[in-house]
Amino acid sequence: MRTITLPALAVFASLLLAGCGGDTYVKVQGTTTISKGQELADLQRALDEGAIDRRGYDLLRKRILDRPN
Repeated sequence: MRTITLPALAVFASLLLAGCGGDTYVKVQGTTTISKGQELADLQRALDEGAIDRRGYDLLRKRILDRPN
């Protein structure tokens, strides 16, 4: 009886999994509305927590405020 080596098993498994990510399409229906106030609050929190710097904050804040309702 033959034994399957680990590298051969890994190649076989990767070939099986390669087909899993094929042509997958996702259709999203509906919309989500987030107020400018909520966006600005989230942006302020990102600045406070250090996720963005002041320059990024100012740029994004301007884009949010300049966007039409």
